[in-house]
Amino acid sequence: MARIVSLGSALQDIYLIDCDDFVSTAIGKEAIFGKVLVGSKVDIDSISYEVGGGGVNSAITFSRHGHEAIFMGNIAHDSAGSAITKKLNQESIDDSYVNFLERKATGTSIILLDKKSGERTILTYRGASEQFGNFSEKDLELINPDWLYVTTLRGDMDTLKRFFLKAKESNIKVMFNPGVKELENIKELTNLLKYVSVLNVNKAEAMQIVPGVTLSELVYRLNNYVDTAIITDGRMGGIASDGKETYRYGIYEDQKIKDATGAGDAFGSGFLAHFAAGHSFKDSLVFASANSTAVVTKLGANKGILTGSEKLHPMPIQKI
Repeated sequence: MARIVSLGSALQDIYLIDCDDFVSTAIGKEAIFGKVLVGSKVDIDSISYEVGGGGVNSAITFSRHGHEAIFMGNIAHDSAGSAITKKLNQESIDDSYVNFLERKATGTSIILLDKKSGERTILTYRGASEQFGNFSEKDLELINPDWLYVTTLRGDMDTLKRFFLKAKESNIKVMFNPGVKELENIKELTNLLKYVSVLNVNKAEAMQIVPGVTLSELVYRLNNYVDTAIITDGRMGGIASDGKETYRYGIYEDQKIKDATGAGDAFGSGFLAHFAAGHSFKDSLVFASANSTAVVTKLGANKGILTGSEKLHPMPIQKI
């Protein structure tokens, strides 16, 4: 097994669940979520307190797979922070590098979830997870991990560069799943990709980084920047190439979505968890898809995360 550092956000997710007031309606090309009138009082069906954030979700995947998982993120000394540290301890994740901020509350998301369709709208207060500049890349020397897994750092390109350079210097492999804020800095982002071993993006994100329309075009051009590129495309599956093998894959199962929160985290971290355990590129893609499918069938971003010991059935995947 490997030692993997997850650098990213930690959030408390508060679900407000209803079967009629949060139904989405189409207006032109846009979908409006809910029919709540301003000033009204709305009775919801249920509420659920969960823990999430890309850094936490990925660390849970790594730990359940049997890896030594270390989480690096910011929280505060409050009830949400306590919920997160409790979850990290339950999942046997090393929280020695968690920072507690004094002037920020722990990041929190309010998730309005339509019980019937699984559609949701997320209202997020980033709080302590808004910043990452307080982390020292020198901690990587102490941890000495095999992999550094990075989700969005809210556009903090300086911290990304510091950690990526240190990883390169220390022969630590990097898997990167950038977010909206990083994609707003395309020039800086592309300059950092030379330090990345595995890049995981969706189709729309790939089109922001390189020119192209088809998945084949996009993955080919991304391979000019990184050794391994993985592009997801929702229910259409996706494409992945390590420069030697290229696979076009579908979805693991066409399941009814209970809650799509954390699906992307489950796919990316699922791939690395399986790959770092010595499995093939192809099998790791299958596990990634299975992990993502398992997550969307349960409420919360990480309840459905697999352990890696499950027997998986075949899925649509073809070498091209």
